[in-house]
Amino acid sequence: MKNQYPSFEAFSKAIADYIDYYNNSRIQAKTKWMPPSKFREASMMEA
Repeated sequence: MKNQYPSFEAFSKAIADYIDYYNNSRIQAKTKWMPPSKFREASMMEA
């Protein structure tokens, strides 16, 4: 799938939004169904 962005700023915002999603919203079974940032926080509390 190819996305076309009208400007570099739109492209840059899309990248920043995806990075935010990847780090803060994406859940996985290996992180006990938590986003990576929340899993990291929980792991630090247990240590």
